[in-house]
Amino acid sequence: MQAGFAFSKLADRLAGLADLSAEDLDLLSDMPSAIAHFGSRHAILRHGDEPTQCCLLLQGYLSWQDAESGDGQITSIYVPGDIPDLHTLYRARADSDLVALGPAVVAFVPHRFFRDLSGRSPAMSRALLLMMLVDHAIQRNWTVNLGSRDALTRVAHLLCEITTRLQNVGLARDLRLSSPFTQSDLAAACSISSVHANRTVQELRRCNLLQWQGKFMTIMDWPGLVRLAGFDPTYLGVRATGDARPSQPSLVSSGAALA
Repeated sequence: MQAGFAFSKLADRLAGLADLSAEDLDLLSDMPSAIAHFGSRHAILRHGDEPTQCCLLLQGYLSWQDAESGDGQITSIYVPGDIPDLHTLYRARADSDLVALGPAVVAFVPHRFFRDLSGRSPAMSRALLLMMLVDHAIQRNWTVNLGSRDALTRVAHLLCEITTRLQNVGLARDLRLSSPFTQSDLAAACSISSVHANRTVQELRRCNLLQWQGKFMTIMDWPGLVRLAGFDPTYLGVRATGDARPSQPSLVSSGAALA
């Protein structure tokens, strides 16, 4: 089945949200999809589009960006296994631009598949609903992040969130991850200037919390970053399966410059 590649991270994502049987997950093997590769800054959806299919992110990162803001404000970031436009099942109109942050691979899945899936499996229907509800919870948390945290805490919190979401789909287990953004992207996501973003990252590096080397980041001190951010992953909605705390990374040499 196109299987292996197209739905493995989606299966991980849904299984982390709800109790799904092997039979429920097998339903994903019938998923029709057209796989497409996108370059950095390519818009997958534009404001006003009315799609008849959803974008399942397979590799890379996507973001919703405010089409009308001059600075390209990033309002959300998505990791593999996410379906950023799942809500278009019910309101088939994009109200922002869905843009690739760096190279990305997307599977386009017809709306009818998810509607049929919900009808065939109450557990899958619940998991898809929870995915949308978690997306709303993340949006609320981003509002708090921008409204009541200083720049250093905003950036730390965003890094904690992205790392945890990657780990929920089996990625970044060693706390090393492909960078989800450039300096300008980080500024746009945290509503700070590019200069301030650079200074903030340098402060995280000075405190030995983060390394950013080329296109990769390494969290050097996970407990310290969590404390700084005041990060509580409860809003991400993932069910506990033992000790969910990320493992400590293998330390790498310093001297990395912000990409």
